[in-house]
Amino acid sequence: MIGEVRAALLTWYDANKRALPWRATRDPYRVWVSEVMCQQTRVETVIPYYDRFIERYPDPHALAAASEDEVLASWSGLGYYRRARLLHAGVREVVERYGGVVPEDAEARHALPGVGRYTAGAIGSIAFGREEPVVDGNVARVLSRIWAIEHPLGSSASSNALWSHAGELVRGPRPGDLNQALMELGARMCTPRSPSCSSCPVASSCAARAQGRQGELPVPKRKKAPARVRVAAVVATRGEDLALVRGQGSLFAGLYGPPMIEGHGRERAKMALDGAGVGGRLGREPCGAVEHVLSHRVLEVEVWRATGARVTSTAAARLIARAELGSVGVSTLTRRILACAGRGTLDAFATRTL
Repeated sequence: MIGEVRAALLTWYDANKRALPWRATRDPYRVWVSEVMCQQTRVETVIPYYDRFIERYPDPHALAAASEDEVLASWSGLGYYRRARLLHAGVREVVERYGGVVPEDAEARHALPGVGRYTAGAIGSIAFGREEPVVDGNVARVLSRIWAIEHPLGSSASSNALWSHAGELVRGPRPGDLNQALMELGARMCTPRSPSCSSCPVASSCAARAQGRQGELPVPKRKKAPARVRVAAVVATRGEDLALVRGQGSLFAGLYGPPMIEGHGRERAKMALDGAGVGGRLGREPCGAVEHVLSHRVLEVEVWRATGARVTSTAAARLIARAELGSVGVSTLTRRILACAGRGTLDAFATRTL
């Protein structure tokens, strides 16, 4: 069965693979960048970000030499910013320890910051032609259906079964293409809902299809409903300058955003300004609201305006001129807050795509 599935996948991939910019190279650095960007993000969304990122940072030395602010600015709008910080840290280690050459050795790759089992396997198989498996969301769905895996996604039993089957499949010629064929099939045919079983190249080997259970598998991981959190955010301006705070927590670390605090109401908004070391004339009423959905919570953001912003010398915030806004990283949430409060010189920044 393994041989039949491999042959069918590779034949289908050769005839149907998308022309993606990172598939035109086996440069391990560029493969690495593409795989990190594609985690939890649609390929169509990634392409323009990847092209701009590679144009600005064509090799490990260029990325390692950049500041974190520059890297986050280039990533701005793509989301999941922890990926960018870990990629930056990993590439800096490659430059420091390996002279800018991504190591072929699997253990050395896996030891780099931010390089887990999946990313290491993708680089190893695609760039170096090594028989290293990958399991991401698309691959997990394909393998769960082919082998009718009953365990819920995220469980140790499911993980063990998926990596075992992926390891069996990757052994043989063209391991990188085989892994990409699995990803491609999951993205385009073996979709979460209404999979295209009638034209699937491995339909004859699929246990889930034979059992009529392709709509039931994989068994989803149990998820808690996201918590709803009320937040007050203050867009404080001084002329064309904007008072922004660099995030320190795990959610928006390294990114700049308006002073924010949990809770609603003018008193909470004032506390957000005070906590950031920002003075100014706070409006009497909020100017709008934004609901922003994250993977684990829903933020109900009450947006306030303040004018005449001033920042103390010890403040967590800084005044950023309009000309500087493109050189710092901001989240999609910040963009939406600025758009909500947007007026005058802020509008262009709030709505543009970096």
